[in-house]
Amino acid sequence: MVLIFDYSQVMEQINVSEFKAVCLRLLERVRQTGEPIEILKNGQLLAVVHPPTSTGQRAAFGSMKATLKGPVGDLVEPLDGIDWEATGK
Repeated sequence: MVLIFDYSQVMEQINVSEFKAVCLRLLERVRQTGEPIEILKNGQLLAVVHPPTSTGQRAAFGSMKATLKGPVGDLVEPLDGIDWEATGK
């Protein structure tokens, strides 16, 4: 593990093979502390693990109800003036 010192924050770096061995523990630490971790492969940056931006849980059912614009016109009858092959006209 290597610590990178930056003026804005200290970000921990870890090799991908070491990350695989202790993945769940590191993910939990990122969630609790809010400090991201950089994952390296052969010394190159592979990924950065950040904590979630919000912890609020939204209900899946009904979460899009405010975005529905609603049907415009009749959804069953074909459009007037347009001859579709499927209508058989």
